[in-house]
Amino acid sequence: MERGYFSDDSVMRRVYRERALVLAGPRALLMQAAHPLAVSGLLAHSSALEEPYERLARTAETMGTITFGTKADADRITRRVRAMHGRVNGSLKQPVGAYPAGTRYGASDPDLLLWVLYTLVDSALVVYRKYVGSLSRAEQAEFWSDYRLVGNLFGLRDASMPETLTDLEDYGREMLAGDRLHVSDWARTRARAIVLEPPVPLPLRPLVEAVNFITIALLPDRIRAEYGFRPLPPAWARQALVSGGAEYVKRVVIPFLPERLRLVPQAARAA
Repeated sequence: MERGYFSDDSVMRRVYRERALVLAGPRALLMQAAHPLAVSGLLAHSSALEEPYERLARTAETMGTITFGTKADADRITRRVRAMHGRVNGSLKQPVGAYPAGTRYGASDPDLLLWVLYTLVDSALVVYRKYVGSLSRAEQAEFWSDYRLVGNLFGLRDASMPETLTDLEDYGREMLAGDRLHVSDWARTRARAIVLEPPVPLPLRPLVEAVNFITIALLPDRIRAEYGFRPLPPAWARQALVSGGAEYVKRVVIPFLPERLRLVPQAARAA
């Protein structure tokens, strides 16, 4: 069998084999949409915020192929994504945040691709550690090292990405503290379609509300505030609700789930 880019003992496969990582998708997409140029260059053109669950499904399929598929399959799917990105260029029609009207954007812009990559890494780490299990500092560093390869597949050069996990964390803090992020009115409106109004049958609404609460609670404070989500419980209560539920899932649910329920299908096929 042809080998993939990642082995069974890689942190990349260890993290993404878990179905719980589905919780990382909406968080990452909301974070991506908080970048005005990413909204215009990577999301609006792909109808990601008009069809958010289709976007999340495509992202999951792409990451599943890269993580568990053969090198040929991963090369094929990322080559297609790079070709799509190469056709998306334009300029802002009106000022947004720190960006004046006329600011140019391109879906292949390394700065935009890095922000998208960061949201995927950060969201995966947050959800895995919260709901699945612990990761040592060395394992988190290996995860970022794996993701640098993913960045390469999407067209990012090594020099365009933080070299170490510490560098990546510094980048995230800089982005969240600086003026490059700004939730536009358009993104704020479409955010409701991402996390609050999915097209699901009425009996599933309680589950959706629970997922919504988790997604919003796990967002960085600044981004959650800019979206204008309704106030959450005080920090101590939110911590108790999210962390308490997470500990229950991590200690009582996950360890006893059969693999066919716990793991994504790609992980079973790659085994």
